[in-house]
Amino acid sequence: MTETPSIRDEIIGVVTHVAEPVSETPAVARRRRIVVVAVIVVGAALLSFSLSRKPGDPSFYWLTFGLAAVWAGGALLSGPLRYGSVPWQGRRRRPVLTGTLIGLAVGGAFVVGGLVARQIPPVAEFITRVLEFAHQGSLPLIVVITLVNGVAEEMFFRGAVYPALGKYHPVIVSTVVYAIATSAGGNPMLGFAAVILGGVCALERRATGGVLAPVLTHLVWGLIMVLALPPVFGL
Repeated sequence: MTETPSIRDEIIGVVTHVAEPVSETPAVARRRRIVVVAVIVVGAALLSFSLSRKPGDPSFYWLTFGLAAVWAGGALLSGPLRYGSVPWQGRRRRPVLTGTLIGLAVGGAFVVGGLVARQIPPVAEFITRVLEFAHQGSLPLIVVITLVNGVAEEMFFRGAVYPALGKYHPVIVSTVVYAIATSAGGNPMLGFAAVILGGVCALERRATGGVLAPVLTHLVWGLIMVLALPPVFGL
């Protein structure tokens, strides 16, 4: 009689699972790499320009929607995107709960970190500069922008950049690339957040073989950052 795995064993299996890489033709791999390089340059430049706007400036909204279009368009142009799955109770399932719970955990950790960071004036100042875009602008529109860009970033960085790297340490390299592109705005706190979030999402990409879990994690994390973090800094 086969013993049914415990919930604890199932969770460990999900966390430690490494999805089998999908083999792509040389033509697809080459196209991914060309598209990835071009889109990163354009996206980083557009991100830097959008964050140079003053909080509340209407152009910020259009620029960030344009940035989302660049990331998503680059992802679709690079090649096939996959949702991914996780093993659970003997079946392959979409990682909806996985991505959501990890997003809550990462978002909660950032809020706790914010409580500490607000006691360090230089760090608090960098964080406040980013949060002012949510505080001084239209909150509903900022929420939409956060969600749209979260999906687009994961489509590109975990859906296009990650597989374009092949066997060249995709978890580490895709995270570094994401952090560098995000740091183009000139705020070191964005780069720091990108390392943490990007690393978690890259590990999810490795575990599930697709972008669904990273997308959900990014969406939940983004909502927490927009709605819960500003009050921590008195905004």
